[in-house]
Amino acid sequence: MRAAPRLGREGAGRRLRAARRALARLARSAWTGARALVRRVRVFSQGLSLRWKIAAALAGGCALVAVTIGLLIHQARAAQLVSTARESATAQLVRVRQLYELTGQVDQSDADAAVDDGRLPSALRESALAGRRATFVELDGPDPAVWAARPIGGQVLSVRLPLAAERADLREFDRELVAWGALVVALAALGGAALASRLSRELRTAAATARRISRGELDARIGPSGPDNARNEVAELARAVDTMAASLQRRLEAEQRFTADVAHELRTPLTGLHTAAELLPPSRPTELVRDRVAALRTLTEDLLEVARLDARVERPALEVRPLGALVEGILRRGGTGVELADGGGRESTLVRTDPRRLERIVANLVANACRHGASPVEVTVTGTTVTVRDHGPGFPAHVLRDGPQRFVTGSRERGQGSGLGLTIALGQAEVIGARVTLHNVESGGASATVTLPGA
Repeated sequence: MRAAPRLGREGAGRRLRAARRALARLARSAWTGARALVRRVRVFSQGLSLRWKIAAALAGGCALVAVTIGLLIHQARAAQLVSTARESATAQLVRVRQLYELTGQVDQSDADAAVDDGRLPSALRESALAGRRATFVELDGPDPAVWAARPIGGQVLSVRLPLAAERADLREFDRELVAWGALVVALAALGGAALASRLSRELRTAAATARRISRGELDARIGPSGPDNARNEVAELARAVDTMAASLQRRLEAEQRFTADVAHELRTPLTGLHTAAELLPPSRPTELVRDRVAALRTLTEDLLEVARLDARVERPALEVRPLGALVEGILRRGGTGVELADGGGRESTLVRTDPRRLERIVANLVANACRHGASPVEVTVTGTTVTVRDHGPGFPAHVLRDGPQRFVTGSRERGQGSGLGLTIALGQAEVIGARVTLHNVESGGASATVTLPGA
């Protein structure tokens, strides 16, 4: 007899713990779903442009405001409708009571008034039997109505007024609120997109100008995007970028002028030094002097060529030539012992190029491979491309990432040099409309590919 209550309590405890565990699982599932939804929204928003992000944010804010105002207006309208309905039902109840007190019966022609109506809500009946006059409103049911009731002689006198028309009016009012709210949100989204479009266009212009500057167009400017005294962050950004570009242009032009002036001023004494070295009697020291003078003259000519390329005054003399035969002749005149692989000299693909500048490009790439790489050095022609590959340690990472830099030769494993060969090759390729691509081969070695425009 005593075990039954304890077993009942234990069963209730188990059910309570099971309910708690189920509630905890439900909460974890809801939290996981919310986090997944947030991640999806974040990933989706990252794929949008700034213009659509601003438009979406503005539309979302307007939608939130519209929903809040719509709910407030709906509640106010519904409260007004309920208040009017209660007043009408109470007034009807007063007239029915007066008639009942005079005649002792309810007018049968009034179908909405009755004594002890079976449809009367229980809460309203209890309130009336307690001696209070009360009303009750049903708007959500299938048959909306407002009730008014009061006690009379131990019974309940009630009046019922239908609210179907009022509920239909309220729903129509809600539909109008939704329609106008959607229209406001759509207009806000379009206005936000229009406002953000200008901002996005100005930012894209700034980004395009920055890319032009990075490609060497030092005279590229964003230009004014508003009055100088305007509190406009985009205009401040544009002025800052233009100021930076002007300062960078002045510094680079000063550097280019200095390089050209130094190279030009060195030509005269080097010519005299070369003449003097040729007059020295044959000996090992004379050979060393002549070798260093020749290297210095080559460096001076390279500096002058770089200065001309930086000044963008070079103009190509384009001709249509068969690429294979052209490259084969360049290698033969180079005197490096490197030959065209795979019988590429019979390649019949025609290209439009400047033969002199192409020779400068290929000769520099071959010399760079021979000096800094390891044999064998292979030169192949495929279609409109020329590939020069060595089997050395490959290009340093910073050369592949940032491109060649003058007077920077890369890693110690690739030997010494002035670092101007690749710079000149890329500059001359730009003049003739070609493209030089540098990469390292997985099996080892560096590869430089020159892609020329076809005829």
